[in-house]
Parts: sequence; C-alpha cells; structure tokens
Amino acid sequence: MRQPDQTDPKRWLAGVWLERHGLSDAEPTPLLAARLAVRRRVRVADSMLLAAFIIGAALTHVSVLSSDLTSSWVPTLLLVALVVGLLVAQWLLGWWVRRVDRRAGARLPRRVAHPVQLGWSAVLGRPYAVFTVVTFTAALLLAASVLAVPDPALRRGATVVLIGVTGAAVGIILQLRYVLASPAVAEDEASLTADVIMRVEDTRALVTPSLVWTLPPIFLYGESFGWWNVASIAFVVVSAIAYCLIHVRTTGVGTAARRAMVTG
Repeated sequence: MRQPDQTDPKRWLAGVWLERHGLSDAEPTPLLAARLAVRRRVRVADSMLLAAFIIGAALTHVSVLSSDLTSSWVPTLLLVALVVGLLVAQWLLGWWVRRVDRRAGARLPRRVAHPVQLGWSAVLGRPYAVFTVVTFTAALLLAASVLAVPDPALRRGATVVLIGVTGAAVGIILQLRYVLASPAVAEDEASLTADVIMRVEDTRALVTPSLVWTLPPIFLYGESFGWWNVASIAFVVVSAIAYCLIHVRTTGVGTAARRAMVTG
C-alpha cells in the first residue's frame, strides 16, 4: 500500500482521502490536493457563516424585545437581509470551489471525459433527493400555515422562513446543476474516479439542510407558546433522524461514485 507523503500536509491529506475511498494506488497530485483543500476550507467557512447567522438573528430578536420596534417592519427587513447575506455568501463559497476546479482543469497535460452522462439520481441518489424535496416542502408548508395565525411577529417570522427556504432551494438547484454539468477534472481512470467521488461528496453536502433546520425554530416564534413551536421542533427532530438513517443505510460515497460512472 502506498504511504502518503507527509512532507506536504495537503498532499498527505489527499493521500489519506484516496485511501479512505479505495484509491490507495492513485497518486495524490498537487491538483487533487488543491481541490480537496478548497473544499475543506469551504466547509469550515460555511459552518462559521451559519453560526454567525444564528448569532445575528438572536441579537436582532433581543433588540426587538428591548425596544419599541415590535410593531415595525424594521426587524423583519434586518432578518431578511441576514438570510439574503447568508445565501449570497454561500454562493460565493461555491464559486470559489468552481474557480479552483477550472484552474486545476486548465493545468492538466491531458483531459479525459466521463464515459457516461452523470445524472442526479446516480450522483445524489434517490433517497437523498426524496429527503431534500420532502424537507424543503415541509418547511414551506409549516411557514405558510403560520401565516394564518393572528400574530404580526409570527407572520413576519414566517415570511422570513419562506424567503430563506425558497432562496436556499434555488441555490441548491443552481449549484447541483453545475456539479453535474461541469467537465471532469481528470487525466486518467484513477483521477476520473476521484473526480466523481468528489461530486458525490459535493452533492450530499449541498443537500444537507442546515439552513432549513435553523430557520423554523428561530423565526417561528410568537407572543405565546403555540402549536407552531412544537411543529418547528418536531420538524427538526424528525428530519434529522431521517437524514441520519439515510446516511447510515445509503451506499457509501466511493461505491456510489463507481456505480454512477457505469450507470450515469
């Protein structure tokens, strides 16, 4: 078994990644190391963005409770700005990954293509796709049902949830389209397999509903405790359990990638 070169941390991590996905004989090239490094940084940055968003939303709520803005649309506009800012920042992170991939592809001495057209069902998998559609639909229905409650603050929170979930859905569709349609960054069979494995990892990370889980508990609040609070908590708990079950029972990333290369 090839031992990863530990003199270069990025290449060493790339070698560990290759061995974890059954590609121990492949070479951890600088291009592969660069592609994996930017994805690690993006995951960390995305987690920090989500944490900053939660803190910002909490501070906005505190400012409303300690002022006379409860009947104003200013807090709602601030919350909408937070949601839009988060979505734009996440899109920029995706653009960063795409730029690194384009540069890596341009530096290849030769380039190979996928033997078959990669489809969403093969790369993402039907369980993840169904889970994503159900989760987003449930969040939208929950927020829409709250609009009928005679509580101005609650209705404004539901408006923020509707905007955030819709924006997140559009962002996922656009980025998923890129992941599936972009040309392979590979020069041989091993690097082509690694490319598909990264696509599977990217799509599964895209559909992880971190923002969708965050929005209802934060924004579906009211002047008193009601069914919407119970529904928000139940939505997060049930969908998190379902996601864990899918993650455990679904085919591993490496196997899914090799199957996608055959079936498309």
